[in-house]
Amino acid sequence: MTNEEKIAELRSIVAESDNIVFFGGAGVSTESGVPDFRSQDGLYHQQYRYPPETILSHTFYEKMPEEFFRFYHDKILAPGQNAKPNKAHLKLAQWTKEGKLRAIITQNIDGLHQAAARQVGAREDNIYELHGSTLRNYCEDCGASCDVDYIFAHSAAGEVPRCARCGGRVKPDVVLYEEGLNTDTLNGAIRAISAADVLIIGGTSLVVYPAAGLIDYYRGKHLILINKSATSRDAEADLCIAESIGTVLDACD
Repeated sequence: MTNEEKIAELRSIVAESDNIVFFGGAGVSTESGVPDFRSQDGLYHQQYRYPPETILSHTFYEKMPEEFFRFYHDKILAPGQNAKPNKAHLKLAQWTKEGKLRAIITQNIDGLHQAAARQVGAREDNIYELHGSTLRNYCEDCGASCDVDYIFAHSAAGEVPRCARCGGRVKPDVVLYEEGLNTDTLNGAIRAISAADVLIIGGTSLVVYPAAGLIDYYRGKHLILINKSATSRDAEADLCIAESIGTVLDACD
């Protein structure tokens, strides 16, 4: 079956369903200019003084916060500073508005799904950010919130962001290595996947756990995988489309 035929089948499945859940990864946002981690040009294939997996760990954050925020600014915040929702984000938001898509479960931390929802007038409370968001930041001492521009400005100046209220260190609300996923977010994602008739997985290599393990809760009718490269779950899918997620979803009108 050609990709065109597979997309036609996906279009038919979407047209007939009003209980779809989408599970996505970094490939959803690369078309917005946000770099991924594991592709040939991703962060994990670049050379740094310390491995990115080490820098983005809780231990490193605690022991070397200056180095952490230098990397965080240069490789996480700066590349996504002007990112806008792409065709995939907007299509998913449109399906949400139409009542077809019950939940979006994302491993991304860029907030682009929410931006797309606001752009088309869709709800945002069905978006589960498994690994948190760069847009949320909080003081570790008093709990005060800080926006991403505050973090960007201080980290750009080589500073560890400090709370304007009490002087405590401000931590991005992102899940670092060695940290657990938020329980409420995780449980919400599990409930959505468990109840879905159609599960579309896109833009993820399905190698990051525990997030990737959530698809084991799926018991619906159609499991669809959309990713440029093969994944370990392809054999379980009813439909595999080796193409960019934006191209595929944009063709599902």
